[in-house]
Amino acid sequence: MPFPDEKVQVAVIDYRSSWIDEYEVLAAELRATLGDVAVEIDHVGSTSVPGLAAKDCLDVQVRVAVLDEPRIVTRLGAIGFRRRPEPWNRAERSAGRDYRKLVFAPPVGARPSNVHVRESTGGNARYALLFRDFLRGDDDARRAWGAFKQRLAVSVPDLLDYGQIKAPATDVLMAAAERWAADTGWEP
Repeated sequence: MPFPDEKVQVAVIDYRSSWIDEYEVLAAELRATLGDVAVEIDHVGSTSVPGLAAKDCLDVQVRVAVLDEPRIVTRLGAIGFRRRPEPWNRAERSAGRDYRKLVFAPPVGARPSNVHVRESTGGNARYALLFRDFLRGDDDARRAWGAFKQRLAVSVPDLLDYGQIKAPATDVLMAAAERWAADTGWEP
């Protein structure tokens, strides 16, 4: 659920090239804050795919060796990031397995973003990278996914409802992504 200062209405907009630069600024701040805790910091989600319509909210994945919750919460909290409390922001299922994660909202008034912290060897970290790389690599899938999200946002502008409807469609998209990965030899 969004914090009181965040939007609850979904708007999917055309791709903006500025998202890359905005990600770089956020990633640099996260690197400086997390130091050696962060193994990798990745631009993931729809804003990481050139040409893909998206909500104007950056998704950043911080891959860590071990999900050391107190250490990460303390460091990100020191710069105003707020841990999202919902169960779906603490665990997720990928390839039939459950994985822990942490998700943080930005400081009040900062650029909309979600910072997803996952163990670097987890299937959920792979999933985020596969989603991004598949949509970067398949023009038809990218166009269809963007059109689907735009139509859905117009029909279902409530953020929670939008997410619940999009989730099973994402499963279908990711089945195609897995076939693409096998056919191309993709690895994270």
